[in-house]
Amino acid sequence: MLVVAGSLNVDLVGRAPRIPAAGETVLGAALQRHHGGKGGNQAVAAVRLGAAVRFFGAVGRDAAGEELCAALVAEGIDAAGVVRVEQASGAALITVSNDGENAITVLPGANLAVAPPAAGALQGARALLLQQEITPAVNLAWARAARDARVPVLLNAAPADAAAAAAVLPWVDLLLVNQRELQQLGGREAALGPPVVVTTLGAAGCRCWQHGRAIALPGHAVDVVDTTGAGDTFAGALAAALVAGKGLAAAVREANLAAALSCRRAGARGGMPRRAELQQALAADGMED
Repeated sequence: MLVVAGSLNVDLVGRAPRIPAAGETVLGAALQRHHGGKGGNQAVAAVRLGAAVRFFGAVGRDAAGEELCAALVAEGIDAAGVVRVEQASGAALITVSNDGENAITVLPGANLAVAPPAAGALQGARALLLQQEITPAVNLAWARAARDARVPVLLNAAPADAAAAAAVLPWVDLLLVNQRELQQLGGREAALGPPVVVTTLGAAGCRCWQHGRAIALPGHAVDVVDTTGAGDTFAGALAAALVAGKGLAAAVREANLAAALSCRRAGARGGMPRRAELQQALAADGMED
């Protein structure tokens, strides 16, 4: 069982020729609406790859909240831990350029009301997956509870917030960051504290640091439609492989490939592969499942 505590958002996505610069207006294309939030996205990525997932979060008492919860349940995620609060459900404003890059503004709303773990929240868990779209104090409470329960803690330190991440790092077993997030945390994996640090490198693949050694994995060439959700796919796939009992090297290889596959379709969750699709791609690459 993978436990995910995190955010749920409605994503409002518009395509444009390029990401606007500060003060610039760019004419784009039709608006699309997707389910998102880093916590929800990572839970979906994990469950599609075979993990049993229990999710804890918060949504508003609004139509968006009902929709976000229904989407989790439809994926097969245990969403009994999602509470309804008076704040509006979270939202994200996303611009996707013609070359597949994106710029995202997150409006947390109800996500700021995600609560610390209640008794039994981590029962049966083989790992806890956290991100940084909920309040730092709540993330810390979940991480401490997981350490007390001897449940490994995986932190995706995104969106970048060095102070929030630093408070949780002493309780983290695996830290997942991109290059910018790593630089904001000091730039040196060995100095961060967690025994394992995985850094995603975009199209260049990823790097895994453990026991003083760094191993780089190259990226996979795909026809990019939308990179939104690639990082979340990586996190969910990595967690799913680890709770399935796979070694770190195999889990990182699967996550690296799953993230690449996710870029081939639009939407944060639209391209997230299912187990059969990933197995086929692994076989095509000569990689064992």
